[in-house]
Amino acid sequence: MTSPTKTENLGGIDAWQAAKLMILAGSLIVAISLGVRHSFGLFLQPMTIENGWGRETFALAIALQNLMWGAAQPFAGMLADRFGASRVIIGGALLYVAGVYLMGQPLGELGFILAAGVLIGIGQAGTTFPVVFGAISRALPPERRSLAMGITMSVGSFGQFAVLPLITPAIDGFGATATLVGLAMLTALILPLSYLMREDRMGSGRSPAAVQTAAAPAGPNAWDALREACGNRDFILLTLGFFVCGFQVVFIALHIPAFLQGQGVVDPMVATMVLALIGLANIGGTFFAGYWGGKHSKPYLLSAIYAGRAVVILVFIMVPITTMTAYLFAIAMGFLWLSTVPPTNGIIAGVFGVKNMSMLGGVVFFAHQIGAFLGGWLGGYVYDQTGSYNVVWWIAIALGLFAALVNLPIKEQPVIRPAVAT
Repeated sequence: MTSPTKTENLGGIDAWQAAKLMILAGSLIVAISLGVRHSFGLFLQPMTIENGWGRETFALAIALQNLMWGAAQPFAGMLADRFGASRVIIGGALLYVAGVYLMGQPLGELGFILAAGVLIGIGQAGTTFPVVFGAISRALPPERRSLAMGITMSVGSFGQFAVLPLITPAIDGFGATATLVGLAMLTALILPLSYLMREDRMGSGRSPAAVQTAAAPAGPNAWDALREACGNRDFILLTLGFFVCGFQVVFIALHIPAFLQGQGVVDPMVATMVLALIGLANIGGTFFAGYWGGKHSKPYLLSAIYAGRAVVILVFIMVPITTMTAYLFAIAMGFLWLSTVPPTNGIIAGVFGVKNMSMLGGVVFFAHQIGAFLGGWLGGYVYDQTGSYNVVWWIAIALGLFAALVNLPIKEQPVIRPAVAT
């Protein structure tokens, strides 16, 4: 796509200004969406105690949430590629708001699982980075995409930091139900922001498909692009690595509060600060991942990130667990937390183009969410069976080393497609 310049005027607004507004709106949408979901681990203990559930019930709901998010993501991406991101974001936000609100209502275990698992999971598919990144990538030239995605994820990470410190005091002061109502109201702010994600603002009222076709050679349709990607070795390796990312981050985000309590760090504000510090450090991690990804090998960067995670987790479980070591772990892990996202999506855009990026990013993200399901559920299951998280920590370390290896041979070369006769 040609670089937007300040001399181009598209539908009453210059192209670069529209792209900057899209980056801002997309960043805030991701910040709200990820900030709300990042807080769910703080509800595990109060809600299971209040309702008399085992940890596996709550863990199963959040694990299902991640699985539904992943399963819906390719379809949300396909719709966003075809009809524009704004409409998909609106639909996702409505489901997300409903799910967060119903999560706190007295619906029983099945109702809780459906609200927290199904509604929120599908809602997240329309309100997080695969859809947002697709729109931003179509609005920017290749040399600006990686940095733009890094900026978007950095602001999204700030949402994780900003929301977390408010949750534990709110639960203590008002209860879990009222706190979830407040989070539902926060999530509803995505709706007005979706207007700035309208891709027709980038091209005088034309559809996203028309803008893309006019600016660049036509790519394959969605199904041909999917077959092309699934037959590509590098796409498969990238997908396997992202599976590991999901396993690690959801296991930690969901179970670190309970793990710290089991290790004698009983002040709930410590767990809150751990999750907040992860979000704070993630701001720098995702920004630099986007910046470095635009200048250096993205596969090598991903390998370094996954290897770094394995080392950080190993050190954490080998040293005595204290408030200070928990905070240091949060800062180190937070720097590596979602730093996988900009280079992963940058590789997809560079290898397969941007026409079907939201859909292909959704496929890779589905693998991430299968890992997230296993990480979230396995943590609760293993704890209920053994009274310890040790086995899952060691699995997370092994998977980190595996992901570091599978990303090394990935090549960032665009696929070669047969010329289309004209």
